[in-house]
Amino acid sequence: MGQFIDLTAEDGFTFPAYVVEPAGTPKGAIVVLQEIFGVNSHIRSVADGYAAAGYLAVAPSTFHRVKPGVELGYTGDDMQAGSALKAAVEALPAPGVLQDVQAAVEYAAKAGKVGIVGYCWGGLLTWRAAAGVSGIAAAVPYYGGGMTTPEESARSPKVPVLAHFGSKDHWISLESVEAFKKAQPAVEVHVYEADHGFNCDQRGSYDAAAAKLAKKRTLAFFVEHVG
Repeated sequence: MGQFIDLTAEDGFTFPAYVVEPAGTPKGAIVVLQEIFGVNSHIRSVADGYAAAGYLAVAPSTFHRVKPGVELGYTGDDMQAGSALKAAVEALPAPGVLQDVQAAVEYAAKAGKVGIVGYCWGGLLTWRAAAGVSGIAAAVPYYGGGMTTPEESARSPKVPVLAHFGSKDHWISLESVEAFKKAQPAVEVHVYEADHGFNCDQRGSYDAAAAKLAKKRTLAFFVEHVG
């Protein structure tokens, strides 16, 4: 199992990250970016899964700049609390939390090439990282809330990107996904017959078939670009 360690961003801010070492020599590293619920038991299990696949997994706390020790569940109250914390982080002056993502990538690089994957808000941060964080070899956003807006779709990713969306997602319209695909023809986009959060087995929107297929595609993508 993994453990929390402290990482330090370029501005001197120290924050925790959940780190899991693989058995044997790592094939590379995967930075896992949280949903709006913190580095909770689900995100830790996701990181554990990437470690089981042979990667050093690093899941930084991207809420720590506004509130330490956040670990939420998936109730309505948790959703409201997480949304408020996300808004507070998004309101930070640039580069905001991306410097913490950068620090996580730099730490992970000790294992070789670094991929990045994120879910929900973490998917949006993953998309931004693909354009603005150095040292990344590949990026995989899952249903990144906000990444299909015109402003976000105009970003220029510096690395290969694989994006997963759900056709039943009431937060991210299919129309916006189609517009994103037209704006980003180089991005590999997959749409599943599933709802927002389909990868999370602690949410009512969990879809086992979609999660399994998306994970298979994600691991193949990381094998190709990370190792």
